[in-house]
Amino acid sequence: MFIQTQKTPNPNSLKFLPGIKISNVDSVEFLKKDQTDNYLIRDILSIDGVESVFLGLDFLSVNKNEKTRWEDIKHIVISLINDFFAQGNKFILDNNLKSKTEEGYKDIEKKIIHILETKVKPAVANDGGDIKFLNYSNGVVKVKLQGSCSGCPSSTITLKRGVQNLLQHYIPDIKQVEAE
Repeated sequence: MFIQTQKTPNPNSLKFLPGIKISNVDSVEFLKKDQTDNYLIRDILSIDGVESVFLGLDFLSVNKNEKTRWEDIKHIVISLINDFFAQGNKFILDNNLKSKTEEGYKDIEKKIIHILETKVKPAVANDGGDIKFLNYSNGVVKVKLQGSCSGCPSSTITLKRGVQNLLQHYIPDIKQVEAE
């Protein structure tokens, strides 16, 4: 398997692209080894300097601390991914978990979720990250940034100029977008 890597706007995050679908679970971020029984995720999180692993449908983003150099860990991550699939594994995560439904959300929250899912998520996934709706109250939308977007120096600009402007365009009641 040939695994490509792609730089992200976050210099401490690198996107790993195996070229196949690697998960049938909604995007998930792992910050600690004890969050999962999956040995690949646990092994990557065991690498000195790795702070988190974000899993999308067809990519992994690995976040490292500022002191660690990509030249020191990139080849280890690639080797672990190759070994995992060489053992015959089809997916890194294979749980068929159901996504949270929009049941119980107000109409404005459903609109916000729809815009985030259709217009924002594809763009941030391209950069190795994800955005999740948390809540809406008094004109303020709260979201969670994951993967490469988490801790990215340009995420504040993206959030204010991109996400906030987009949501305000479609839903004038929105005053502000904040990240958790």
